[in-house]
Amino acid sequence: MVQHVLVAPDKFKGSLTAAEVAARVSAGLGVPTVELPVADGGDGTVDAAVACGFERITIEVTGPTGERVLASYAWQPAGTAVVELAEASGLRRLPGDREPLTATSYGTGELIADAVRRGAKRVVLGLGGSACTDGGAGLAQALGARLLDGDGDDLPRGGAALKELARIDLSGFMNVSGVEFVVASDVDNPLLGPHGAAAVYGPQKGATPDDVKTLEAALARLAAVATATHGLMGAVEHDDVVRAMGVAGAPGAGAAGGVGFAALAFLHAEIRPGIDYLLDLLGFGELVEGARLVITGEGSLDEQSLRGKAPVGVAQAAARAGVPVVAVCGRRTLSDAELKAAGIEAAYALTDLEPDPAVCMAEAGPLLERLATRLAADRRLEGDG
Repeated sequence: MVQHVLVAPDKFKGSLTAAEVAARVSAGLGVPTVELPVADGGDGTVDAAVACGFERITIEVTGPTGERVLASYAWQPAGTAVVELAEASGLRRLPGDREPLTATSYGTGELIADAVRRGAKRVVLGLGGSACTDGGAGLAQALGARLLDGDGDDLPRGGAALKELARIDLSGFMNVSGVEFVVASDVDNPLLGPHGAAAVYGPQKGATPDDVKTLEAALARLAAVATATHGLMGAVEHDDVVRAMGVAGAPGAGAAGGVGFAALAFLHAEIRPGIDYLLDLLGFGELVEGARLVITGEGSLDEQSLRGKAPVGVAQAAARAGVPVVAVCGRRTLSDAELKAAGIEAAYALTDLEPDPAVCMAEAGPLLERLATRLAADRRLEGDG
């Protein structure tokens, strides 16, 4: 019986989707393969699910600065929806400059609402690449929550406006009872503090030091009001930020500008390691059975890869099945020792063939096929098995 090679890469950001990477690697190998594009919950999660058989549902939603955009989620008729925050509320959706104080997660809430109306029994929310630092307030508003100021007026969208939050009215909140919510994310930051959403990720979204202070105060207000009005940690005074650290202090509450907090507080979501959960969802365990090799990869194999990114997650899952793993990438900064410690026997980079990064980006597909042919020769895959 001829054993297959399981090709399970993440995207090469800026050049190839995960499905395109898998197809190019398979073409270059010239041996029987099974392609399983993967993602870790960030950009490309919906594409990976669709490539594995989910249906793509596309609707018009609100972009991060209020513009209308077309965004997609992945749908499985059995009732599982995969919603990727970056689709509706990501940095790539910004029409121009970054808007750290006013960007909203409202569109992500609209995607969730559509999936629930469609009959979702489980919603997997992939967090990553967000443009907003609004604590998931926009997401909650899209699901029917009213965020009110001291005069009883609805707050405008965006993180900064939360400084004026006095009360949260959930009387019109969408009925999500019976729906399981899972946040697929490896970010373990709390909502507040020096390791929180504003301090760590705000500058990546264009926030100045003063903006970070504004957003920190606004998110603290959201946490305190939510705690006081909805019993997240027992009754407290609105401004008693220290005692409001129940859900706000949970690992992952700071993911995607605090959308993790809203998922925990309003959807009672469970936070699961992104790549591990998605590998289970996409059927990695079944497909790796009988494989002689797993090929994974992403655009850059670097220190970030060691912190819960797709290639290391794939390598760990393959190790449990006793299957060796090699990686392909655009470039790599990890040493052989670091790779081996992560469960990856070897890595093949496009820069091994072409030293100019611009050429690697522009010609990633053909170069990747050549790289896969070299990999097949090194591993003696032709005629093996």
